[in-house]
Amino acid sequence: MKLKTRIKRISKILFLYVPAGLVLLSLLWVVLYKFVPVRWTPLMLKRSIEHFDQKDFRNRRQWVSIDEIAPVMVRAVIASEDGRFMTHHGFDFEEIGKMMDEHERKGKKIRGCSTVSQQVAKNCFTFGSRTWLRKGVEAYYTFMIELFWGKKRIMEVYLNVAETGKGLYGVEAASMKYFNCHASRLTTAQAVSLVCVLPNPLVRNPQTVAQKNRTKYNTVSKTLQYVAYPF
Repeated sequence: MKLKTRIKRISKILFLYVPAGLVLLSLLWVVLYKFVPVRWTPLMLKRSIEHFDQKDFRNRRQWVSIDEIAPVMVRAVIASEDGRFMTHHGFDFEEIGKMMDEHERKGKKIRGCSTVSQQVAKNCFTFGSRTWLRKGVEAYYTFMIELFWGKKRIMEVYLNVAETGKGLYGVEAASMKYFNCHASRLTTAQAVSLVCVLPNPLVRNPQTVAQKNRTKYNTVSKTLQYVAYPF
């Protein structure tokens, strides 16, 4: 009887208390980030480890309120990364359906359809590994931040933690490095240049992207005309 009782206790801990504790911790984590600046992310830690042997490497970031970021930067992100940001609930099923249709009918490669919310969840709560487990964790936190943060906070965090270059995170740090100005003073051309590097920030440079990635730059510039500041 004692053995059965011990097994029951262990099973209860493993299958009830541990999962409940993890859910509670994740809830507290999400709620905390609703109010305090996100100073470090798993991606920042990962990059620091990858470049540990490079003496000149350092993470550069400067948290700023979304109200201190030029509105055109917010509009550019929506135009480039997530056109239905304000209407979806974390997952753009319309875009996913379009992508799958293109894949099945035209044989196009499956492309990423991550929303801004999903990118924030990935950056803040995962190490970005290419596994189904990470996708599941990302989906869970996407749902949570949509529920507790709201769109303005999600965009604010995105603009402060997105990787914008080697060791560079957030719009403020990128603005100072590439354009020698604060994020509040970004021009339309500069904002478009910054969002054009986001798909591959370790390769693209905002100062040259308008020439080297002209198609992307022109597409975002045209789309931007139809995007209003949402906040």
